[in-house]
Amino acid sequence: MNIAGIQKVSLIDYPEKIACTIFLHGCNFKCGFCHNPELVLFESEQKFSEQEVLDYLELRKKYLDGVCITGGEPLMTLDKNFLKKIKEMGYDIKIDTNGCFPEKLKELIDEKLVDFVAMDIKAGKENYRKITDAETDLEKIEKSIKLISDKIWDYEFRTTVIEGFHDENEMEKISFWLKEIAGRKPRKFVLQGFKNQGKLIGEKYLNKKNSSKEYIYKLKDKIKNYFENVEVRV
Repeated sequence: MNIAGIQKVSLIDYPEKIACTIFLHGCNFKCGFCHNPELVLFESEQKFSEQEVLDYLELRKKYLDGVCITGGEPLMTLDKNFLKKIKEMGYDIKIDTNGCFPEKLKELIDEKLVDFVAMDIKAGKENYRKITDAETDLEKIEKSIKLISDKIWDYEFRTTVIEGFHDENEMEKISFWLKEIAGRKPRKFVLQGFKNQGKLIGEKYLNKKNSSKEYIYKLKDKIKNYFENVEVRV
């Protein structure tokens, strides 16, 4: 487990909680619009030891509510014992995942080591490979969708919207797929605006403009009936 970064206080990474966000190195996807290329493409020396992070969390128990574990793809390397130590301090834990490791996720949920899961949904089934630029086992993606829908109360599925790719047709395909696998309306879906910060994996995204609020709200109106709740983050 390579802890490549830590944001000591975040008001946005864990809904309704003041959190510390921990970034783990490594990902099995190469999504061109990923804004953390240093966690995906390059070798990275561990910047923080587990003990350093645990010591910080121990000191901040009175001021923080939760811990968000993100990446990269954290379930590639996440140490279960690390989570146990965080839970023993009384923190709620949120995991961000791309859904490729349902067995690991199930283990953490069953052992009550995760309280909130945010799963990225990249595209409809037919276009997943276009976005991830990597071999993608859709069966595992679907297992994670079903697991999250059935096994955990606090969750969200979310899609980063790229104008010109995530059009109304693509978003309807995503929404129908999620509802079909969950077997009911998923509780929460989030439309995230793409932000071009000039630090991206794929060159073809470097000239992409930020997703506009108007565009995203138009998509929300198109898919809102597939979910109990649809949120927009821009």
